[in-house]
Amino acid sequence: MTDVLGIRHHGPGSARAVVAALENIQPDVVLIEGPPEADKIVELAAEDAMDPPVALLAYATDDTTKAAFWPFAVFSPEWQAIRYALKAGVPVRFCDLPAAIQFASSPRNRTKVVVDPLAELATASGYDDPERWWDDVIEHRRAGEAPFEVIGEAMAALREEFPEDATREQQREAYMRTTIRNTRKQGYERIAVICGAWHVPALQDPLPPAAHDQRILKGLPKRKVACTWVPWTHGRLATASGYGAGVTSPGWYHHLFTVSDQITARWLTEVARVLRAEDLPVSSAHVIEAVRLAETLAALRDRPLAGLAEVTEATWSVLCGGNEVLLDLVTRKLVVGERLGAVPESTPQAPVAADLAARARTLKLRREPDEREVDLDLRNPVGAQRSQLLHRLRVLDIPWGTPAVSARRNTGTFRETWMLRWHPEFEVDLVAASAHGTTVLSAATAVVRRRALEATVLAETTAAVEDCLLAGLLDALPDVLSALDTRSARDADVASLMAALPALARAARYGDVRGTDTKSLRAVAERMLERICAGLQPALRGVDDDAAATLSTQVDGVHEASTMLGPEAVSRWLDTLHRLDQAAPLLAGRIARILADASRLDIAEVAARLARALTPGVEPSRGAAFVEGFFAGGALLLVHDDRLLRVIDEWLAAIPADTFTEVLPLLRRTFGAFAGPERRAIGERASNLSVHSGQRVDVGGEVDPARAEAALPVIARLLGVG
Repeated sequence: MTDVLGIRHHGPGSARAVVAALENIQPDVVLIEGPPEADKIVELAAEDAMDPPVALLAYATDDTTKAAFWPFAVFSPEWQAIRYALKAGVPVRFCDLPAAIQFASSPRNRTKVVVDPLAELATASGYDDPERWWDDVIEHRRAGEAPFEVIGEAMAALREEFPEDATREQQREAYMRTTIRNTRKQGYERIAVICGAWHVPALQDPLPPAAHDQRILKGLPKRKVACTWVPWTHGRLATASGYGAGVTSPGWYHHLFTVSDQITARWLTEVARVLRAEDLPVSSAHVIEAVRLAETLAALRDRPLAGLAEVTEATWSVLCGGNEVLLDLVTRKLVVGERLGAVPESTPQAPVAADLAARARTLKLRREPDEREVDLDLRNPVGAQRSQLLHRLRVLDIPWGTPAVSARRNTGTFRETWMLRWHPEFEVDLVAASAHGTTVLSAATAVVRRRALEATVLAETTAAVEDCLLAGLLDALPDVLSALDTRSARDADVASLMAALPALARAARYGDVRGTDTKSLRAVAERMLERICAGLQPALRGVDDDAAATLSTQVDGVHEASTMLGPEAVSRWLDTLHRLDQAAPLLAGRIARILADASRLDIAEVAARLARALTPGVEPSRGAAFVEGFFAGGALLLVHDDRLLRVIDEWLAAIPADTFTEVLPLLRRTFGAFAGPERRAIGERASNLSVHSGQRVDVGGEVDPARAEAALPVIARLLGVG
């Protein structure tokens, strides 16, 4: 006898009904929709350290881009069936189409069923929301007859109205039927099959002839596949994550399955706890009132139990005071949640994944689904090792940590701030990384060496050098430096050299902080700076506005890099800038400011250069570009020197009205970047200039005294006068 139990893949009502049905059937074997490759590791689900949500991960050993997850939560019917079978000592097997076939099939065979059976049944029952229909009929069932016979009949009716013609679904069902036949041949009599509700009619007796299914499965290609268990999260079970079989509220479903009484009251108590953690005033009276409202709404809507819609409305109106932001907080932290599962240490892992797990335990780095900030002191051995591990993972394109600047702490060269967040999909990346080595260190070393040798742009090679220093990949550093020196010697493009130098200079600084010998690294950087200085003047001639903006940024980068390389490098760079005689206005302004800040130009020379750039014979747009480049370093010079301010003031007053509108965007971009106190100080000094000069501006035409008088207070406040 074969009992086919049709379920929703993640539903507490289905899970509860499956357990009750299995206890009644007492099967001698359980077949579950899932990859047969996982049969060898299914027994790990019985270990205490296996804590859902977890997922089966299958991947092609020759191409890790071919990978798939089969997630399970504690409220997943399949998970409860697995746990039942293992506890009862009953064999449990997976019966879906093998991953070996799925990964080898061409994309055209991966079509899916276009009909949504839940939506069709919900419509037939007078519901406009299939989720709510399923909740009312299945998920909120606490007792009564098992729903599987009714579900089977409903699916049979739907399949008659929407015939199945998807090749992949035909293959899956043919394989499931083949597995059922083989299980019967092995002598099992009471067989329980747990599968998606849609497949129930295709798996019930009488089954079609075996030859029918053999024709469907004949000649299907296969790939070699490996399978393991990995931790999963509630967030990745949610529909919003893109998971096709996802549910809208994993946290709510977990609550429905794990709580046996006072479901609404306990849920809203948890909501209150979340809000109190944010220092919000939520009292017991609020909770009591919210419970009453949720239950009243359920009664008015003739629902058997207050559902997610009712408790959400009660949360919004009573506990959140109508605040949508607070409701979003509750949804993120509780309705969906970011619960992270765990797997036993005995779970088979790819070599790099096993090495990372061991290193993370040693360094006390916890994998957590919520983003958190971590400060690392590189002078501390543990901090330095944590930094290296996170940088090595970034080399492997596994961004467990993202470098950040903390707003609360200083950020010197001995401190790093990271934002850590673990994503389950990183497990596939760890498998892919094992193709490069057996440890995180060896894999990252191989990857950075290959990137440096295969780089087509100089900046990529320089970035590889920086990675070597940050991640402690010292075995790769000689090869990477050799590639960098060779490429920089061949590269005649000064802009390319300028783009590459800052990362190289940072690498030298980071090496010093970590106690690494950087003599050869510094030598390469100094030779690169020499090439930049020699070719800078020709590179700046005849550039357009876009190129000038890019070069201006690169000039800033080289200037900062020279300060990292020492006084001699700074002196060589500033001498080069001082000798330049031609440059686009934006560049000329930026270079003049760098020289002024370095005391290579006195204030008189600065005023002279500014006056030449803003003379009446120069197009206002070119003058505005010079101003933008010069004052990109800040407005303090205008605040403290009346000569510069007067030059700017007179130039602005002389711009014709029809031209002023053209240069206004440039001026707003320049002066709008100044800090508020700087702008106020400039306005006050500019008003003093006008008062002392006694100048009057001829506005032309007649003036309406009433309108002018209305504007005077605003103008006076802007100018800082009485």
